[in-house]
Amino acid sequence: MAAGIDLSPPLIVVEIGYTKQKSFSMDDETSDVADNLKKMDIGKPPRDPLVMRHCISSTRLAEASESDSDTEYRGLKSPSDGKPSFLPIFRSGSWSEKGPKSYMEDEHICVDNLHQHLGATASFPSPGAFYGVFDGHNGSDAASFTKKQILKFIMEDNHFSTSVEKAIKSAFVKTDHAFADARFLDSSSGTTVLTALIFGRTMIIANAGDCRAVLGKRGRAIELSKDHKPNCTSERSRIERLGGIIYDGYLNGQLSVARALGDWHIKGSKGSRSPLSAEPELKETVVTEEDEFLIMASDGLWDVMSSQCAVTIVRKELMLHNDPEKCSRELIYEALKRNTIDNLTAIVVCFSPDPPPKIEIPKARWRRSVSADGINYLKGFLEND
Repeated sequence: MAAGIDLSPPLIVVEIGYTKQKSFSMDDETSDVADNLKKMDIGKPPRDPLVMRHCISSTRLAEASESDSDTEYRGLKSPSDGKPSFLPIFRSGSWSEKGPKSYMEDEHICVDNLHQHLGATASFPSPGAFYGVFDGHNGSDAASFTKKQILKFIMEDNHFSTSVEKAIKSAFVKTDHAFADARFLDSSSGTTVLTALIFGRTMIIANAGDCRAVLGKRGRAIELSKDHKPNCTSERSRIERLGGIIYDGYLNGQLSVARALGDWHIKGSKGSRSPLSAEPELKETVVTEEDEFLIMASDGLWDVMSSQCAVTIVRKELMLHNDPEKCSRELIYEALKRNTIDNLTAIVVCFSPDPPPKIEIPKARWRRSVSADGINYLKGFLEND
């Protein structure tokens, strides 16, 4: 090549040649720069998988734009970062075991296609999905009732067309009151509730209790819910302000969670302010291409396993067989090996039909004493703080 020609890095040269090859004319042939450019192979597509993925995903812009407009109409925040939109494809799997207990009190629900589940007349953005985990106590009445009614109360709420967040909060309280009025059900039964409602790329996690939702983001665990334990600083303050007490980690010496539906023997009459709250905490997030899957599970899993450990297990399993149901089963079996003492329920929701890609870690010049999983754990810990 002629001296004095400054060549760009190989990746940039390939991208320029692939996307801008029409900009060179025959009039430039007499110049030294054109002579050198002609020697390059500008007809080959980029080999970098990231570049190729962006080329492929750009064909979905038309589909995503319609979904984003619907999302804005429903009061949800639509991403406006100017980048090509990613439209998730939902597929899920679940697994439950009663564990060492003599009876099962957990319930769960998985709806990968809300339009198909609710009927063609349903009016909301597409694609839509709904998932829930209900960890019952003092019997299964509250968990079973909430599983059947919570989605209906959300969709039928007056706030749904303008604010989905308000509709979800209202639905939790309405479900709680409806259970108190239900005949032939034990109103002293209770349940924690964790739900995920997804429209397009917008996902809203609602939690009341100690079930947990964890996002798998390129191998890192991102917690999307907070465990409502009575000893938690914010929960303790609310409980004591409303006249409740915490004894040995239990609310009023009876319950190991600070928020739940049911348990009307603790709440008293409807309308009264109780230290045991049915109002959920919400977390809204926008699903991106880096978000690979969501784990939702009852506390029987989290009592013996960290969020990062669960994400690592699911990611490895998906790379082996790409089956979310088998991933859920593996989580439950691992928890049983670790001697959990509670019922177990786990849901794994994938956002793509493809398994997670292998993460390539560049070789360092020095010896690393921390594993890749350890690095992801530290990153997740720092981000969650």
